[in-house]
Parts: sequence; structure tokens; C-alpha cells
Amino acid sequence: MSEFRKAFSKAKHIAIITGAGVSAESGVPTFRGEHEKWRKWHSQDLASPEAFSRTPSRVWEFYHYRRELVLDKQPSAVHFAIAECEARLKKQGRSVVVITQCIDDLHRQAGSKHVLQIHGSLMETRCLSCRQVTLNKESPICAALKGKGAPGPNVPDAQIPVDKLPRCEERDCHGLLRPNVVFFGETLDSHLLTMVEKEIETCDLCLVVGTSSIVYPAAMFGPRVASRGVPVAEFNMNTTPKTEYFMYHFQGPCGTTLPQALAPHESEVL
Repeated sequence: MSEFRKAFSKAKHIAIITGAGVSAESGVPTFRGEHEKWRKWHSQDLASPEAFSRTPSRVWEFYHYRRELVLDKQPSAVHFAIAECEARLKKQGRSVVVITQCIDDLHRQAGSKHVLQIHGSLMETRCLSCRQVTLNKESPICAALKGKGAPGPNVPDAQIPVDKLPRCEERDCHGLLRPNVVFFGETLDSHLLTMVEKEIETCDLCLVVGTSSIVYPAAMFGPRVASRGVPVAEFNMNTTPKTEYFMYHFQGPCGTTLPQALAPHESEVL
């Protein structure tokens, strides 16, 4: 840790890449493993354009369940450590950017200002008709979903009529809304990717936190930084397919290791 702390003390522009392990610190299910199903489906069975087109009611139940879960969660020590670090370093003329695969908005809730949500947000909707993206933290998001979305394997689909699902409130639109998240098989927003590319090419320290490094293109962000000779530190419960590329690896709960790593360095003037 001491060698990483030296690199941290010298860094002017820090990129922090976060994944599902950070959400897990707040008790948010990742829906990644064999045992993390919603009812009898894996997330990839539900989070696709085809699934939404075929069974929008079921998909909205799934995302309503996830929204309600997240609305009941609080940022973890990881989220607060990152937000505090960003605020502290800003006063020193240094910067921190969070590039996150998480869709729960907990980074922003913790106080992080510079957040690039490459997979979208559970708290945003996008209209299929007018394409308007809107922040929406209503609970429930529509009357028909109230009390719906229970995850038990024997819970039947609510089969909500499509006209009762979340609808656009823009004038003269009333189009069907979908969660503003990146479904499996969809490409990431090109404008957002351009912003990420700039951060990856200009940062002088990178942290890869709570991510399995198997979902692309995010899996290559850390290795690309490392290829420039820039120090990269991985914080995870286990090694990953990309660990070998990184200068530092801190194994264990991110809620324990990361706050230590980002704490004020003795060289900082507070």
C-alpha cells in the first residue's frame, strides 16, 4: 500500500473505474451469478431489446423491483471515500473522475460530481417515441407497478397492459418508456464513450474497483491505461483476468481497502 500511496500523492488526474462489487457493498444484488436470478430468469433473459419488445410488462416488473431496492439503499464506505477524495483533491487543483458500470446512482448520492455512467441509470427513463431522457425517482414509477416485481421463483407475471406501463409525460407524446440502461446487445452511447476515451488517455493514476473485468469495453479501460506506463491499482475480492496488467492489486472487501488507499496523504495540505 505504501508504494501506491506514493503514486497517489503525486497524481493530478485520477480515473476510478467501478463495477458491481461497489454496488454489492451497499447490499445491491448484482444479478450476475447462477443463484442471482429474478424469479426464474437470469438478467440477460430480461435486459435485452428483444425481451422488452416481447414482454414489456415482465421487464418493467424486473426493473421496478431493482429501482425499489436501490431507493432503499444507502451509499457505502466505498462511495463516500471516492466522493470525499474528489472534493478534497479539487481544493488542491487535482481531479477525480468516476467511470462506472453501476446503474444505481449511489456514486452521485454519496456526493461524487464527475461521474460517467456508461451503462445508464435505473433512475432515468427513455421514451421510445420522442427519445426524451428523464430523471425519475418516483416510487412506484407508475400506479400499475405498485406492489409488483416480487422476485420469488413461483411468482406469476403481472401481465400489465402496455398502456398502463410507464408513459412519457412530454406534451402530445405519451410514448412507452423504457429504463435508460444499456441492455445486453446494445452499444454504449458514443458521446459518453468519447468522454471516457479522453479520461483514459489523460489520467495519471487509475483505480479499478469492484469489477470482474469481463464486461467489454470497460474490461479494457484499466489495461489501456497500464499500457501507457501509468500506475493502475485493482481493488477486488479476487484476482481477475486483467490483474496481471496492473501494478497494484489489493485483495479483500473494497469497503476496507479503498478508504485506506484514498485517505489524505501526509504530503497533502488540508
